[in-house]
Amino acid sequence: MNEESKEQKNIETPQEVTNVEKEVAEEVKTANEEVKEESSKEAEETATKEVEIQNASTLDFDWDSADEEDEYSKDQRDQLQDLYSKTLSTISEKEVLDGTVIGITDKDIVVNIGYKSDGVISKNEFRYNPDLTIGDTVEVYIESQEDKTGQLILSHKKARTLRSWERVNSSLENDEIINGFIKCRTKGGMIVDVFGIEAFLPGSQIDVKPIRDYDAYVGKTMEFKVVKINKEFKNVVVSHKALIEAELEEQKAKIIEQLEKGQVLEGTVKNITSYGVFIDLGGVDGLIHITDLSWGRVNHPEEVVTLDEKLNVVILDFDESKKRIALGLKQLQEHPWDSLDANLQPGDTVKGKVVVIADYGAFIEIKPGVEGLIHVSEMSWSQHLRTAQDFFKIGDIVEAQILTLEREERKMSLGIKQLKPDPWENIAEKYPVDSKHTAKVKNFTNFGIFVELEEGVDGLIHISDLSWTKKIKHPAEFTEIDADIDVCVLEIDQENRRLSLGHKQLEENPWDVFETLFGIDTDHEGTVIKIGNREALIAMPYGVEAICPINHLKKEDGSMPVEDEKIMIRVIDFHKDAKKIVVSHLRTYKERSKSAKTKTNYQMDIEKTTLGDISNLSELKEKLSGDKEE
Repeated sequence: MNEESKEQKNIETPQEVTNVEKEVAEEVKTANEEVKEESSKEAEETATKEVEIQNASTLDFDWDSADEEDEYSKDQRDQLQDLYSKTLSTISEKEVLDGTVIGITDKDIVVNIGYKSDGVISKNEFRYNPDLTIGDTVEVYIESQEDKTGQLILSHKKARTLRSWERVNSSLENDEIINGFIKCRTKGGMIVDVFGIEAFLPGSQIDVKPIRDYDAYVGKTMEFKVVKINKEFKNVVVSHKALIEAELEEQKAKIIEQLEKGQVLEGTVKNITSYGVFIDLGGVDGLIHITDLSWGRVNHPEEVVTLDEKLNVVILDFDESKKRIALGLKQLQEHPWDSLDANLQPGDTVKGKVVVIADYGAFIEIKPGVEGLIHVSEMSWSQHLRTAQDFFKIGDIVEAQILTLEREERKMSLGIKQLKPDPWENIAEKYPVDSKHTAKVKNFTNFGIFVELEEGVDGLIHISDLSWTKKIKHPAEFTEIDADIDVCVLEIDQENRRLSLGHKQLEENPWDVFETLFGIDTDHEGTVIKIGNREALIAMPYGVEAICPINHLKKEDGSMPVEDEKIMIRVIDFHKDAKKIVVSHLRTYKERSKSAKTKTNYQMDIEKTTLGDISNLSELKEKLSGDKEE
């Protein structure tokens, strides 16, 4: 039976028990070796004496007289021996038993376990219990029934360790509540002494409320539940929160049953997050969303409430199944739109603070809870729209005019450009047609340049109105953003707020002169600017640019010219209206070659005719001579 119980304990005891057993076994082995060494030395000396004493006692002792002098019979003696044996406990080494403290000295504690001798335990093993007194029951581990002096060897520390793991396992299996002493703080939680074992208490398992001061719990004895045991790593996890959660669930159910929408309750600020505030309503938590804290705009809930602050809240909604409660704070206050000045009308001027800037405009807070929107189109008379960041920054104090006011919808639109005169009212007087001005380049497009003459007055220079002579593919080739450019007003469209401007019109049209200078079949010297796949751009005198088809660019030796190379060109086409000149390098040497070839053929014909004539005359002369002889 004892062996079965030992085996059962060994199965249920953690690895630490095995370590203790190993230590005990080694101590017992050492003690046995010492006894063997001492006995081996004395064995030879005492062997002879023992034989002599036994022989002498056997020979000299009178057994008959001894039996006559014994007061008890053999049966009585056996009976008494049985009774004495029953008063002693049967113990085994490496066993944990309960003993009674029968003596306390400065260094030791004497413990009686019902054995033939008492055990002595060092007082250091009881430092955790300074109130230990005689008569207290303590648990002990039997290390050895007898040492070399016949003393019973006990250990309270090892017994406590073995029993602690048994108690911890039992607490987890039976869901028992145990006491523990919080020793110190560690990363993520606390270290708790439970039955002499260091257990881990996570910070989230201390209380249902967020813990802001962990050090306040150090040195306290509290009730816990064992929630997890990792036997492989010898880790124990305990929780105090688990004890109060069950009670809180009951309280929550009771409180939620009594809740009604619109009900006003007092609560305490439990936690503050970026999206809202959690309120403790006395066992159940509710959330005030950041939009329900104030009628005004709130960037962070800490601007309105503080931790542990008590305040009244109104129940907006609740979900009984999910146990969620939505609370409101601003609903207990009058809406600012209801107290807005009744005499305020569109056209009036108001002043406010910029609270939000978006791509489409800026929100101006007239008073807490009352905001108006200045759309980006109402910030400037300019048709070239910009972003609100170009006009405002958060916190600016702005004066604006009310454009629309909808009290029922609680909407207000504002404008700031209306506080300045409209520059288009007298645009024809200030910028008449053919007048010259200086503008600032604001933007490029593929078809032209947008420029600003003044705030709110923009105009377009078409790409064809940039230069009389240069062929411009993109405005970036001509100027740059924010550069000044001289312009001439070509056309005014006051209704649509549009100005048509030109830059080349500041000079006379040179194509009237170019028509006489660059006539067809006239030769000139040009510079290759750029060579494309189908045509090349040639710079001619007086800043004129001409086009040379790629098949007219080949040189006389069959090679192609390179950029920046000077070549002779011949005008083969001239379009005054289109401001286009077409030239050819090929024609310059092809015509010359053709002319030379024609001249050579003419000379050959002359020579050929002359020789023929001479030949005919010679034949005629010979014929005439023959006739004469006859």
